[in-house]
Amino acid sequence: MTLDFAPYEALLMDWDGTMVDSQPLNYRCLAEALSLYGIALDQEWYRSRLGTSGSDLLAELGVTVPHGEVLARCGELIIGSVRTLRPFPVAVGWVEAARDQGLRCAVASGGGGPVVRAGLVATGLERLFDVVVTREDVARGKPAPDVFVEAARRLGVPPARCLVVEDADEGLAAARAAGMDAVDVRPFAVSAW
Repeated sequence: MTLDFAPYEALLMDWDGTMVDSQPLNYRCLAEALSLYGIALDQEWYRSRLGTSGSDLLAELGVTVPHGEVLARCGELIIGSVRTLRPFPVAVGWVEAARDQGLRCAVASGGGGPVVRAGLVATGLERLFDVVVTREDVARGKPAPDVFVEAARRLGVPPARCLVVEDADEGLAAARAAGMDAVDVRPFAVSAW
């Protein structure tokens, strides 16, 4: 699938599940971090909340654990395995095509900054992006529009001139709330889309 970038000045890419196949790694690391507190993380429950930031996910889980410690441990585990991440070739191609057409490009993720930045370096994708905005950079996570609005602001592009690429309902809702068009990659997500 190709994207029509003609009406846009910027392409905002979600990270987890959109640029890279990180969901299995993220689940394993969060499950391991929670297991230190005797909590089993149900994989189906986790899958149903893709796109939700770690802090919001722990709040929804409704367990009494030190959120900061769990998220820090989860982040350490992910960073320790970040070299196993594989970019989705179609997503990389879209970013390269957008750049070739003069669009500014950003990662706009509900994930943690150190984890996303480590992933960008490990995959060699950091060269493609002008801006990286993560959960720590904004007051509210997706489905609030904050991460996309902040990415547009940093790029100097009006929200209506941004195209978002996402893989989760929360991210698509955030893009709509930001006044941006969005592409849902899930219909194209075959084993190695």
